[in-house]
Amino acid sequence: MFWRPQTVAASYSGSGVGTVSERLRVNPIACTAHGMCAELLPEFIALDPWGYPIVPDEPVPDDLRGLAARAVAVCPALALMITKGTAEGR
Repeated sequence: MFWRPQTVAASYSGSGVGTVSERLRVNPIACTAHGMCAELLPEFIALDPWGYPIVPDEPVPDDLRGLAARAVAVCPALALMITKGTAEGR
């Protein structure tokens, strides 16, 4: 398995406000449009007409986090990553 750096933009505040959420990000320079991410996670990732992923700018739902991690792990171009940030300021 590959090591992927993660961006952590928030620390625990102790309240429900500012909870950490995970989001998928695509490096458009590194992506070579294999489409494996969309194949593993079609509920969250769509492909444009050229095969490049379109990832929504919203947190990954809890029930899809495992599949999102799997999609990150199998990306042959290492272009997909999970970032963590707060709900307010990401």
